[in-house]
Amino acid sequence: MTKRKALGKGLSALIPDAGRLDNGKTRFFNCPVEAIDPNPYQPRQDFSEAEMVGMVQSVREKGILTPLLVSRLETGYQLIAGERRWRAAQRAGLTHVPVVVREVRDTESLELALIENIHRKDLNAIEEARAYKRLIDETGATQDAVAKMLGKDRSTITNLLRLLNLSLPIQKHVIDGRLSVGHARVLAGLKSESDRHRLSRLILEKGLSVRQAEAMGKKITSPPRPKKKEAELDYYLKSLSDTLKRSLGTKVEIQKRGHRGKIVIHYYSDEELDRLLEVLG
Repeated sequence: MTKRKALGKGLSALIPDAGRLDNGKTRFFNCPVEAIDPNPYQPRQDFSEAEMVGMVQSVREKGILTPLLVSRLETGYQLIAGERRWRAAQRAGLTHVPVVVREVRDTESLELALIENIHRKDLNAIEEARAYKRLIDETGATQDAVAKMLGKDRSTITNLLRLLNLSLPIQKHVIDGRLSVGHARVLAGLKSESDRHRLSRLILEKGLSVRQAEAMGKKITSPPRPKKKEAELDYYLKSLSDTLKRSLGTKVEIQKRGHRGKIVIHYYSDEELDRLLEVLG
């Protein structure tokens, strides 16, 4: 229970050893970069090249100031948290990086990688949603449990998971930043896949704001109102069919197409057919 409460407080609550290297208290050692494998549970898939260039430059000038968190493997180590720093160290030509070793289960590795990215605000909405789903699928946790685990509102988890109902092309627009999270939520609220794609195209082509997208979404999903004359004609034909139904004592439909149409009189037995023929003469 203590561990679950700590998860929502950020990475420092879980990894007291992972402070800055200049505090003189961190228990770490310098590990060969090539001995570290990436984290297969890393929720972040989109690493901005612009951000990486800046981080590589910082690593070249100042080195790695915060240790990477790793777990021990038979053949070396596996990253738990700090993948951007590890990638930057490789590109900067570093041979060793400071690491803190922690023995964890696979599900805990996912939790820790997720926590680091969320609290550093590194994940886009789709990556965050996929990470929540994976955490739920692999641990059997409920949305409530995940929310408490990560210090989030349950509604936040629920709304993000709904984004995974969007098609992959629309999800890609969210990942690329062409559609905002607000736009994605509007699209996820539409039931029809064709309506979602139609609205997403309008958002991208016209640069619609979230509020404009909401209004457009209502227009797309609302059935068009019939014109006044058409409404009056429909009412008139309905009245006629009701009058015939009362006169003939059976169901009557009046079907109209353009200036043509037909009257359909229903009967349900041979005797009723004979009766209707007598009434009609």
